Amino acid sequence: MILLCGIPTEPPIRLVTEAAEECGCEYVMFNQRMAESTDICLEIISGKVDGILKIGSSKWSLRDFSGVYMRMMDYQDLPENKPSRQGIHNPEQVLHSALLHNVFNNWLEMADCRIMNKSSSMNSNMSKPFQAQFIIKAGFKTPNTLITNTPDEVRKFQKTNKKIIYKSISSERSIVKVLGDVKLNELNTVRHLPTQFQEYIPGENIRVHVAGSEIFATKILSDATDYRYANDEGFETDMVPFELPSEIEKKCKFLSKCLNLPLCGIDLKKKPDGDCYCFEVNPSPAYSYYQEHTGQNISRAIINYLIGND
Repeated sequence: MILLCGIPTEPPIRLVTEAAEECGCEYVMFNQRMAESTDICLEIISGKVDGILKIGSSKWSLRDFSGVYMRMMDYQDLPENKPSRQGIHNPEQVLHSALLHNVFNNWLEMADCRIMNKSSSMNSNMSKPFQAQFIIKAGFKTPNTLITNTPDEVRKFQKTNKKIIYKSISSERSIVKVLGDVKLNELNTVRHLPTQFQEYIPGENIRVHVAGSEIFATKILSDATDYRYANDEGFETDMVPFELPSEIEKKCKFLSKCLNLPLCGIDLKKKPDGDCYCFEVNPSPAYSYYQEHTGQNISRAIINYLIGND
């Protein structure tokens, strides 16, 4: 039996649920938006963590779960917990939600079942410079990079890297943009926030999903700087399954293991000369976007991993 955690209607959770039903896998759904009717109790027995998960009138032993797929948002961002103009809707409900999520995450850190993914492992994405050290360790090339809040350093960097892009260094999603003349004139604003600048790498965007022992590569066909926002730039995006060279596939699997992320999305770019660069690793990928465009059964691979059938 496996445990799915998050919001059931969100596509990644929905597709995993459908995959579980298709293969007859027994599962339990922890719906974050139903936190008020959920409780968890932990205990340590003979050095191993155990406990009870209660949802509504049903109960399960935590040791009965062979795997957990976790895609949860911060409890403070749940509609039920966000304050309104009238204040907090139900202070006791918010407190219960906070305690529940805290205990739940503590269990996931100690549990010996298969988990996609532990919060402690996902924290590597909080700092892209930190994560880049693992990318290099895995044998990938990375773009020339500058992290600074000094405008003059950016201007020097541009002289040696004619075309550069910029983005956030944290886990906060940001739109990748080219540093053009207009933004160069606004460089003083960088003093307020250290920003990551990188040389622009031409070539084909490839998103790789590692799901347990399985690899799914997708080639993205788009002229946009950031294909995720192609429509905003007036471009179109198409996606097709792509077969990775065995050497790159091994590097992706090694990187997944180094970061302790059995499920991750790895962003690559293949230059016209064949060189492959890695930009970052997403520890909670919205794989559904790629699966629905290509037909790659990533959700089934997730189920295979959680039940130990990978």
